[in-house]
Amino acid sequence: MSLPIDPSQIDPADIGEEEATLEMSHEDAIEHVRDAFTDAGFGVPVEFSPSEMLNEKLDRGAQSGSGSRAGSDDEGRDPYYVLGACNPEVADRALDATDNKLGGLMACNVVIWESEPGTQVVYHVSIMRIARLVGMAPDNEAMADIVADTGELVDEAFGNL
Repeated sequence: MSLPIDPSQIDPADIGEEEATLEMSHEDAIEHVRDAFTDAGFGVPVEFSPSEMLNEKLDRGAQSGSGSRAGSDDEGRDPYYVLGACNPEVADRALDATDNKLGGLMACNVVIWESEPGTQVVYHVSIMRIARLVGMAPDNEAMADIVADTGELVDEAFGNL
């Protein structure tokens, strides 16, 4: 199966890619990111640690801070956390604009991973932009307004970091 678009041709701005680096512990970064997004108008209805789940399910110990997964399969996944952020007003508009299809991509995930001890990467892509790009959301003025509104909120949240 060939992809309908060439991923190498996508500009990070087309998917609303945002990234920041924080010099703090993983636990402090999670709290800081949660606060930054809450202050920008997001709720965080879902959050979880894929690294804890994977380490448990794959019977791996937590890695001892090397910052990468190179090496044997016995090494655990470094700290990785997902905050599912949602602005209720914008989410409601997006569901209406997409005949409820956008719910398949909700919530707007913000991920935090430890690249090395004391250094955390915060990463986000816009589900609103991706939905338009793949045809789940209409390419009309109402959706453009939703994309702009969420972009402003995310910009504010990253500014709060």
